[in-house]
Amino acid sequence: MSDFCHLHVHSEYSLLDGLGRTADLAKEAARLGQPALALTDHGVMHGVIEFFRNCKKNGVKPIIGVEAYMTMHGRGMVDRDPN
Repeated sequence: MSDFCHLHVHSEYSLLDGLGRTADLAKEAARLGQPALALTDHGVMHGVIEFFRNCKKNGVKPIIGVEAYMTMHGRGMVDRDPN
């Protein structure tokens, strides 16, 4: 078993950035002997339950995350003049 695990992984739920299906990601992590795998899709958590179940099925510890984006004043406010 390896000590290494990926902590920045995007699945098919990350538009234009991820391609792997959660079942395939979990199987590959298990095949490589990785003890855990993180899912960090872009701004969504649509695949986390599926990911969790697939990891457990393959003996890999699931780490649930998200790649989130934050702004200082919220989504609707745009300050064009920084001064």
